[in-house]
This record gives sequence, C-alpha cells and structure tokens, in this order.
Amino acid sequence: MARVIAIDGPSGAGKSSVSRIVGKKLGFLHVDSGALYRIMTWQALVKKVDTDNPDAVAAFAPTVDIECRPENGAIAYYVGGEPPGERIRTPEINAHASQVATVKQVRDKITALLRDMTRFGDLVVEGRDITTAVFPDSPARFYLTASAEARARRRQKEEVEKGIANQSAAAVKASLLARDAIDSTRKCAPLRKADGAIEIDSSDLTLEQVVDIVLEKIHETFD
Repeated sequence: MARVIAIDGPSGAGKSSVSRIVGKKLGFLHVDSGALYRIMTWQALVKKVDTDNPDAVAAFAPTVDIECRPENGAIAYYVGGEPPGERIRTPEINAHASQVATVKQVRDKITALLRDMTRFGDLVVEGRDITTAVFPDSPARFYLTASAEARARRRQKEEVEKGIANQSAAAVKASLLARDAIDSTRKCAPLRKADGAIEIDSSDLTLEQVVDIVLEKIHETFD
C-alpha cells in the first residue's frame, strides 16, 4: 500500500518547497493539490463561468477533464493534452481560486483525483485539507505555518522571480489574509490544523531547517 505524507498550511508557509525537497530525498512523488484548484479556476475563467456563483461553478466542475501523470518525481497535470504552466499562477487566478475552492462539487472532484494518485506510489501531498479530509488517516501529517509578514515576503519574492507579477508586499499580504479568511471559514473542508498533526512555525526557520524537522519526524513514523 502506498505511503502518504500529508502537509497542510496557508499560502506562503513553505508547503511547496518543503514537499518537493522531502519528496526528492525520500523518493516520494510530490503532489501539489493547490494546482488542481487553480486549474479549475483557470478553466472556469476561460469558459466565462461566474466564480461568485456556486451553482454555476458546481455545474461546471464535472466538465473539466484533468489528466494526472507521474513525471520527474512529481504528479504533472494536463488539460486538453497540455500542461497549464504559469497560466494558473497569476494574480487573477489568485483572486478567484478561493471562491472556486469553496464549492463542494469542486472539492469532491479533486479529493477523488488525489486519492486515486496512490496508484502511482508513495506520495507527499501538500494543500489545505490533506490532513483533515483527503488523507486523514496518514500517520505522517504536518501543518506548516508562518507569520503573515514572512509569508507575504516569500510570495512576493516568488512572483517577482517568476515574472508573473510585481505587487507590493502590502498587496501580497492583503491577498494572503483574504485567502486565509475564506479558506478557514468555508463550510466544506476548511483550513485548520488537524488533531494529531505536527505543527511547524517556519517564520524564523530556514527551508533546510524545516525540511530536517519533517524528515526526522517521518523517519520516526515510518521506520
């Protein structure tokens, strides 16, 4: 049976970077669940679906066909035979993703996709409801967090480096806090620390230090 390392936390807490490195070190496939919600949002905007209308998003969700393939140590996603690339990493997607992610039909669709990925092998899955709703029985569950200021600095640096935005730190922080509010108060699978999950505050830690903590706890769990 495939093993699953589940990592949750708000935007900018370091989930993606930590998950990628941990996956590489352990030979687990890295799974970015957030990208799936971004793909759903991207496709909704392309098809002119009103993302503020839950009924419209719910009706649209079953029409989106996402192919999942293991590639280069991660699960890659394809829509219409093509990878979405940076088209799902723009401020516009950020502005609409939380609304789309609150829709139960969207979450159910993506939860099913994520659980099906265990057929590919051991996984390290990052997201916002992985430890609570998708893989609540995993023995290796983590909740990464950090101050809003630290998260905003990281997200702004990432966006600038990728050339996909040039927002101020204040604007990035406001966006993150707005997303936090929506994610933590939605009725379906809200963002929260799962009972029994190991919490790591990375505000004053380096990426390497966080990875070391996660690896130590994983070895205690699986060995």
